[in-house]
Amino acid sequence: MAEEMKRVEVGFGGGQVMTVRITDETLRGLRGAVDGGEGWHDLATEDGSVALDLAKVVFLRTSGAPHTIGFSGT
Repeated sequence: MAEEMKRVEVGFGGGQVMTVRITDETLRGLRGAVDGGEGWHDLATEDGSVALDLAKVVFLRTSGAPHTIGFSGT
């Protein structure tokens, strides 16, 4: 079974925001890299690889609940 992808927003100084879909394991690696805060980090996303300048990352935001289509009935 394929690992579930999570939507994550990466915010940069200057106001730009990039939305990516990554696994929990990749998110943990990204958080660890951002804690270091220097250099470049290759991020494996659902759509390909993205190189991030860690010195420019100011926030990470994860989605709270999975998106659904249609009515939930609750």
